[in-house]
Amino acid sequence: MQYVSALFNGLSYGMLLFLLGAGLSLVFGVGRFINLAHGGLFIIGGYVGFTVLNELGNFWLGILIGPMVGGALGLAADLLVLRRLHGHGRELDQVLVTFGLALIIADATRAGWGGDIRSVGAPAPFDRPIEIGDFSYPTYPLVIIGVGLLVFGLLWLLLQRTRVGAMIRAAAGDPQMAQVLGVPTAPVLRLTFALGVALAALGGVVALPRQALAPGRDFEMLLLALVVVVIGGLGRIEGAFWAALLVGLTDSYGKLFFPEFTVAMIFGLLALVLIWRPEGLLGRRAV
Repeated sequence: MQYVSALFNGLSYGMLLFLLGAGLSLVFGVGRFINLAHGGLFIIGGYVGFTVLNELGNFWLGILIGPMVGGALGLAADLLVLRRLHGHGRELDQVLVTFGLALIIADATRAGWGGDIRSVGAPAPFDRPIEIGDFSYPTYPLVIIGVGLLVFGLLWLLLQRTRVGAMIRAAAGDPQMAQVLGVPTAPVLRLTFALGVALAALGGVVALPRQALAPGRDFEMLLLALVVVVIGGLGRIEGAFWAALLVGLTDSYGKLFFPEFTVAMIFGLLALVLIWRPEGLLGRRAV
């Protein structure tokens, strides 16, 4: 039964990584923007959800408010600072500014919520395990899997079946040509950035009962998000989904069989994918 538990653990962790990686992939795929503050916005969502739960006693309200706060902060950062850094040749500026923003977020969260580890229990009615014969497993990781699948489905519908999605795909493919054809690329980039950040913040709230909040968690999650995006292929939501599942399962079964080498296994997976397909699993080959 431990193999089944490891399977569900890997799938639930993979879905958390998908929420984080999908946002980063959207931001890079559409805006060609390297956002190293993404992990900080993940934990901001978590801390907002933690505060809402403590003050109002409602975890599900935190799931609504956390992404809204994260998206608003991302939109404000884009309007005030980051929009000046869009464009080819500004990659180093993007890295330096967003890394500085990540450090500011880390210090701000430590000042606001302290350096103690913060954790919460699973919300009712998902605070009881599922029992099937001799097999018992917590219910909340299954909720995480459901949330990840729902978000993936909604993102796919948004990108493939709506006018907004068509504009996002056009801006991602060729922003200059899209602008010539009448696509308002600046608002599309801004909307995509806010959506990507909101997804990261949603991941932070959803992760609360599974992952404790602690200093350094932001950079840990940022590193894993970058791994997911590179393995899946830059700017590909489907790639981020499958890559997140691969990383989540590698982490889960690695902890089961080779706990001392789990991190090495994840980066070994990254190395193998880059050797086999340098553009990522679903990335487009350079012509």
